[in-house]
Amino acid sequence: MWVRVASACLMVLVLATVLVAAAQAGPRSLPDNLTVPAQNARYLRAFAAGVQVYACEARTEDPNTFEWTFKAPIAELWNDTGEKIGTHYAGPTWEANDGSTVVGMVVERANAPEPEAIPWLLLQATSSTDSGILTPVIYVQRLETVGGLAPMDGCDRSTVGAERDVTYMATYLFYVARTDVALDRTDRVEAMGGVPSRQTVLAASELAAPVEAR
Repeated sequence: MWVRVASACLMVLVLATVLVAAAQAGPRSLPDNLTVPAQNARYLRAFAAGVQVYACEARTEDPNTFEWTFKAPIAELWNDTGEKIGTHYAGPTWEANDGSTVVGMVVERANAPEPEAIPWLLLQATSSTDSGILTPVIYVQRLETVGGLAPMDGCDRSTVGAERDVTYMATYLFYVARTDVALDRTDRVEAMGGVPSRQTVLAASELAAPVEAR
């Protein structure tokens, strides 16, 4: 599956200069409907580079017409210093290097500021592994998207079943319940107060209960 990401790997340098630079410049205005409930706190940030996979299918409402339908993301996740920290794939699922995973469900969406980019999303966790870095995650935001929109042509009766990969980048922010992690209010790991220290992040799996138990 990850062979499909090979071409996207060339984007890692662009990822570092575009997404990280954007983060350092300050976040764009967040649509109100993508705001995470106040009882949760930001936990981790990951930059994604990969593809959005689309399949050519007949429209449900009119089988004689065809369109590219979203199938799944395939991406690698990176931290601020350019280290690979995980992967992102169908589910949608995020998997950390320690093997922990969280699966999300879209609960809200908003158009991206860039017209050629896929929407920004708010997702809520529906399941997670029993232990690991991603175990306590409750919400995920997909922001600062670049590219990834469905192709505009090439889907007709002769190409039904075909798949096409569209390169994309995004920033994913992961949130946990404030009661799950003791926040270090003076931490400057990500240049803002209220973000868990790296030690807290690594220890989070020992402090948190599974998502399903909440």
